[in-house]
Formats: sequence, C-alpha cells, structure tokens
Amino acid sequence: MTTVYDFEVKKTNDELKSLKDYEGKPLLIVNTASKCGLTPQFKGLQELYEKYKDSGLEILGFPCDQFNNQEFDNISETTEFCQINYGVTFPIFAKIDVNGDNADPLFVFLKEQKKGLLSKNIKWNFTKFLVDPKGNVVERYAPTTEPGKIEDDIKKVI
Repeated sequence: MTTVYDFEVKKTNDELKSLKDYEGKPLLIVNTASKCGLTPQFKGLQELYEKYKDSGLEILGFPCDQFNNQEFDNISETTEFCQINYGVTFPIFAKIDVNGDNADPLFVFLKEQKKGLLSKNIKWNFTKFLVDPKGNVVERYAPTTEPGKIEDDIKKVI
C-alpha cells in the first residue's frame, strides 16, 4: 500500500528529499503562497510547529503559484519572506503545482486519499493535509481553516 513516505519532493535547491526521512512522524502538509489573503496562516502554522515539533510533528510547506499568481518567482524570495515576516522554521520546499497535468505526484496522492467537499482538486492556497505517523492521510482541511483549529486532531495523531 502506498503511503506519503513513498514520495520524493524537491527541496529549494532542487535536490530530492525522500519523505521516508519523516517516517514515524505526524505531518501537516500545506500548499502555501506568500502574497495571499490567507498568508497570515504562516504564523499559526509556525506556532503549531513550535508547540508540537518535540512530539514529532513536522509541517511541510509547498509554495504554489496556481491561484492568482500569489507566490514569488524566486524561491529564495519565498523562503526569506516566510522567515522574516512569520519566523517560519519548518521546511519549505520547491514551488510546485497542486492541480492539473503538472501536479506534483505527492499532491496527486493526497487529493486521491482525501477529496475536497465538491471535488478532489485543491481550490486555493493553504489547503492542509494531516498525515499520521504511519503515512496515512487522515484529514484534509479547507484553506480557510485556521491552523489552531487543527490542534486537537494533531494531538490525536502524535
């Protein structure tokens, strides 16, 4: 059976990183954007990360420019923006597509595991997927779901 840990993702330097490196840890996987009305969610994501990283939680951010071009062209601008404005210390990966023919295989898998309300496609930035320590996708959250509202579910998978 396929799990999240069977995928590789691109780091900001274009090197591949196996998600097996996170095996045994709960994950919150998020498609992000730096110039979106929901961008302040970085603050809440960082707070969750600081609160639960010692319990194993990893938050993985994947910048996406598919929704009204709300991401910087240069990935170093993205990471710098996240660090300076929101103190982000959780991993931010290379910019990806989450829908369409060029959708990253990880997000194709995530969408297959947990469909959205009306379709499996991701509707906007900051769609969140909670993954248990066995690599199973246990929940999908709408872009407007504030990170703090996910805390009880995170506690259940830690």
